[in-house]
Amino acid sequence: MSANGYISEVDYLYGYYPETSPVRLRLALLASGVGHSVGTAPNYLELGFGQGLSLSINAATNDGNFYGTDFNPAQVANALELAQATGKPIRIFEDSFEQLAERVDLPQFDIIALHGIWSWVSDESRRAIVRIARDRLKPGGIFYISYNVTPGWSPAMPLRHLMAEYSKRAATGGILERAQKAIDFVDQVMDSGAAYFATHPQLKARLDQIRKQDMHYVAHEYFNAEWEPMAFSKVADILSDAKLSFAGSANVLDNIPALSVPSSATEVLSEITDPILRETTLDYFVNRQFRRDIFVKGLRRLDGHQLRATVSQQQFTLLANAADCPSTVGTSVGDAELKQDIYAPVIAAIDAADSKTCSVEQLAQAEACQNIDFWQIWESLLVLTGAGTIAPLDSRDVEAGRTDAANSLNKFICAKSESLSGMQFLASPLIGSAVSVSWIDQIFIKALSDGVDDVPSRAWDILSAQGKRLIVEGNELPDKATNIAELQRLFKDFERARLPILRSLGIFPQK
Repeated sequence: MSANGYISEVDYLYGYYPETSPVRLRLALLASGVGHSVGTAPNYLELGFGQGLSLSINAATNDGNFYGTDFNPAQVANALELAQATGKPIRIFEDSFEQLAERVDLPQFDIIALHGIWSWVSDESRRAIVRIARDRLKPGGIFYISYNVTPGWSPAMPLRHLMAEYSKRAATGGILERAQKAIDFVDQVMDSGAAYFATHPQLKARLDQIRKQDMHYVAHEYFNAEWEPMAFSKVADILSDAKLSFAGSANVLDNIPALSVPSSATEVLSEITDPILRETTLDYFVNRQFRRDIFVKGLRRLDGHQLRATVSQQQFTLLANAADCPSTVGTSVGDAELKQDIYAPVIAAIDAADSKTCSVEQLAQAEACQNIDFWQIWESLLVLTGAGTIAPLDSRDVEAGRTDAANSLNKFICAKSESLSGMQFLASPLIGSAVSVSWIDQIFIKALSDGVDDVPSRAWDILSAQGKRLIVEGNELPDKATNIAELQRLFKDFERARLPILRSLGIFPQK
């Protein structure tokens, strides 16, 4: 079953995408030196919200008014549950993009966000998205869009086409069963010496990777009737009809040339003055498959004084223990080694600050950072954000309403963890975003919140009731004793290393 060409027979995964957070979007624009008109209480619209986890977490952890639409009624029902758990008046619609474009009861939005959906809808739906952006995004507003992109996807497009055709024309059963049969069929074609796959041997590894992925994800990624990876230049041209201009990547690492541009590309790109052609050419150098782009309605560059003043006030907080500062970070051009004479002092200064939170200006004044240039500090903070070691925030002062909404949503998610393992994120009102928290850690948090004395035993009761066992080094633990022993070890590590960080981020339980 599909609607407007999009799979609706099975639900999408419960994902959280940090790039959709208002705080992260503002940081990414600052990293690109671009101005905007989005305050700390935006009108926010998400198009195609899936299960609604990103929308609900963003609404719970930020001030403002939040709206979203998705045409899948089961996903809308799940999103409504999450929205209700926040206690905030999130407006959720079961509208197609075409229907939403016709509504007259919508405000002007500061932010419009859509994650992934652009690649899997019809041209008609894309035209409706452009109309929504043209009519409903404020001047100075932010438009976030992520999508599959060529040339990175180009070799695999025939692979996907053959799988989808087999599923449609030959396979039987539900979509998950048909998807599995289609993968098996293409594997057989490969093993039978098909010339295309012999010419592109890397697709064998890609098919093996697909086979290992969650089949709900595979169904949505590969088996929609509509599926079109696009060149960046084509997307930019389409969005220009809504007066949108490319501002930068929502992935802050991609806004740092030293980490996003291969040395072999520097000379070629330096001769290109058109920003759309430059980005398109860069995609060929890095063989990009997925983009996370920010467009704005009315591009304005910050001058040197404005940039320095705004950067100085930007605050960051730790998401991990200072001792866990990474030595490398993965980028679009490979792993980059982090100079510890810069990164270690920055991490140490944040760790020593009140509540492990400080601004860029405070870091520049810190004794540990006296030998580090201001812009080196700023770049290191962006890199550490991209690595997941720190996170930006708007202010240390968190409104009580945000704390209450985040706590209420987190309680709902952790309660769900006793029967559902898919929502592996919790809301942090401090950073206006989510933190990845494993299923087991959520069970620990729920037990602590309930005042349970023997948390590992409670966790075992939940696992065993679901017929599950822990897996260690690829092997399933066989019995109650070995599972409880491992749970005791995991809980001890959680209490020592993870729980203090979660508490500092405003994620319950609180002492």
